[in-house]
Amino acid sequence: MRIAPGRVARFLAVRLLSSAVVLLGVLIVTFAIVQLVPGDPVRLALGTRYTPEAYEALRAASGLDRPLPEQFFGYLVNALTGDLGVSFRNGQPVTITLLERLPATISLALVGLLIALVIAVPAGIWSGLREGRVSDAIVRTMSQFGVSIPDFWLGLLLISLFSVTLGLLPASGYVPFSEDPVGWMRRVALPALTVGLVSGAIMTRYIRAAVLDVASAGFVRTAVSKGLTPRVVTFRHIVRNALVPVLTIAGIQLATILGGVIVVEVVFAWPGLGRLTYDAVASRDYPLIQGAVLLVAVMFLLVNFLVDVLYAVVDPRIRVS
Repeated sequence: MRIAPGRVARFLAVRLLSSAVVLLGVLIVTFAIVQLVPGDPVRLALGTRYTPEAYEALRAASGLDRPLPEQFFGYLVNALTGDLGVSFRNGQPVTITLLERLPATISLALVGLLIALVIAVPAGIWSGLREGRVSDAIVRTMSQFGVSIPDFWLGLLLISLFSVTLGLLPASGYVPFSEDPVGWMRRVALPALTVGLVSGAIMTRYIRAAVLDVASAGFVRTAVSKGLTPRVVTFRHIVRNALVPVLTIAGIQLATILGGVIVVEVVFAWPGLGRLTYDAVASRDYPLIQGAVLLVAVMFLLVNFLVDVLYAVVDPRIRVS
């Protein structure tokens, strides 16, 4: 069915408007929470260089001497132009600092998602097609274990095994792929495996549920009644339709990994957005905290938007409205 361009335009306009509203809400909540964090960021930034004159000068330069509403609207106007302020810790523009850390987080998220898909797709399909059997019970037990295990504990176990005991992989550090592809692969392996195992366990349960749901659908019973072979029914009707929701699941997991691997990045000393946010919170770096949260929100909304578009493309039952 051909979709009218006007409906597509309305769909995009509604999604962009709703995304803008969400970003505004994220800014308001983040700004309010940051103001409630105990501690004086200016005092912490000055450290041993503290003098009353330097203190007042830095407060004036950062705009913290202005009323809170004025601070917020000033930050909002600047953010629309890409100016997220200056970090209290290093004096660098927040935008530049975030962009420097972004490649490390994206590379970790993509490799982790790839590992999760390699684990979840065959395991979920296998388990769903063998409901009630021993293999199904094994997959469900392993996935439940993967969902329940803390990612930092899993990371420490992998470091103990592959770095300390076997000495195969480095326990921490980061090398850009453009400088040393082999070194990058060796260093991304353990943190990506940590992220991938946990995400893979979550996705396995969703894929298994999708397979079971499709297997009980009416069109599958119709295909069986027509005399189609079990192989054709399984792969052409059950698996093919059950994998459509994988787009949604993969998109949610990718967005979650991009914004939620703080502990993993800290454990493996991975210089991404998660560790940057952790350090910013520890040092009360208000501009950096707000910028990091805003960037994560933008990535999350962008991934969800792309997933919605792809979902409508691969599944003709979805209508743009």
